[in-house]
Amino acid sequence: MTSVEDRRVRRSRRAMRSALVELTLEKGFGAVTIDEVAARADVARATFYAHYRDKEELLIDVVRDLTADRERLLPAVEQARSEGFTGLPVRYIFEHAEQQRPVYQVVLRGEGDGRALREFVYLTSARVERVFRDRADQLGVTPRVPVDVLAQAWTGELVGVLSWWVDNDTGYDAEEITGYVRDLSAYGRVWASGLPLGHPSAAPDHD
Repeated sequence: MTSVEDRRVRRSRRAMRSALVELTLEKGFGAVTIDEVAARADVARATFYAHYRDKEELLIDVVRDLTADRERLLPAVEQARSEGFTGLPVRYIFEHAEQQRPVYQVVLRGEGDGRALREFVYLTSARVERVFRDRADQLGVTPRVPVDVLAQAWTGELVGVLSWWVDNDTGYDAEEITGYVRDLSAYGRVWASGLPLGHPSAAPDHD
């Protein structure tokens, strides 16, 4: 494939991803048709099928493109490792969500029967698990909680806050929300809720 053809392919795929996001926010994923996506992207219907089997596959491509774009944040992860627990990678995730808010809204709302959200969670947790394992190896420490459990918990918390934040006018900017998420991760829910350590209300209920 020539460089001109390659650019044309990237341009067409980018246009179709954008069209799907716009249409989904306007009318919901279930109501969007391939003809509408092609028309909005200004491509032929045959062009759509040259790249995707159906709109579900296009939606998954939206997620993968989003996470690939987010991979540019990895230098921040490396910097955070050398500087300690700064919350810098988390802030960049929220800043990325600010820049790509419509895409995050489509993904995090669970459009497409939740397939896009499940793919997003899978890709995010896989990346987080690798980071946690690498960090433990580099520091020579043994995690107190299995790394796969730790990664799932961290991802679930992040996705929950991120979903709420991108879909609502919370009044918190990326820096503020990062500070709260960072402190919650560093000090825990007991500290965050204002309860003293050891307070009966801080312990889980038992039958």
